[in-house]
Amino acid sequence: MTRRLKLTLAYDGRPFCGWQSQAGKGSVQDALETAFAKLCDGKRVPIHGSGRTDAGVHALAQTAHADVPRERFSPAQWLAALNAHLPHEIRVVRCQWAKPDFHARFAAKGKRYIYRIWNGPVMPPLEIGRAWHVFQPLNMRQLRLATALLTGTHDFGNFAANRGVPCPDTVRTIRKISIAGQPGGLITLTFVGDGFLYKMVRLLTGSLVRVAQGKSDQAWLAEFLIPPEPGKPRKKTSFAAPAEGLYLARVLY
Repeated sequence: MTRRLKLTLAYDGRPFCGWQSQAGKGSVQDALETAFAKLCDGKRVPIHGSGRTDAGVHALAQTAHADVPRERFSPAQWLAALNAHLPHEIRVVRCQWAKPDFHARFAAKGKRYIYRIWNGPVMPPLEIGRAWHVFQPLNMRQLRLATALLTGTHDFGNFAANRGVPCPDTVRTIRKISIAGQPGGLITLTFVGDGFLYKMVRLLTGSLVRVAQGKSDQAWLAEFLIPPEPGKPRKKTSFAAPAEGLYLARVLY
């Protein structure tokens, strides 16, 4: 007798090897399953997340679900009990009952990611591990032109890292890339799309910054949106922004 619990989670990704459970433990999912086991008489409660985040990547609102004993706790009690058994770097910020057919991953309609860049000669100490320090000036006009180029439906396979298994469908839609801030301080890029490939946001960001630095131009960036000819290898970008500037900000349902 179980009931489906929907969780919204925030975490500092630095101490963890990512969201996905690993053989050597040390993931966000592992910490959650350990906490649930302590509250469920030692029984394993599988946790299903909306998707993976890499080692070092943060979350402001990751979504997950679990099937828990029906009469054990109320959502408010689950929230308090889980936070009492989780590392301080992971917080459950909301718990609510969900329909039996809700699935954190398969019900998702899109995601919003934020990438934070500190663009100035001196990195504030409190931003270390939470933003990418780019000390060279960025050309905001070129940055905006580049984000407009990437917005829309494209084959983003050249902006994806290899997980070892080829992805059969690399077409994705980026609904919006918005920019906030100015050179000399914090610049944030917000990506909203129907889905993102492995390391896609980090590779997009690294390539955007390269254009904004004047190291590459718009034509160079546009070439990565051209699908490869049948039977020929992809020409992928290799400029990935560091993990510590990336935040999963919201899962859209």
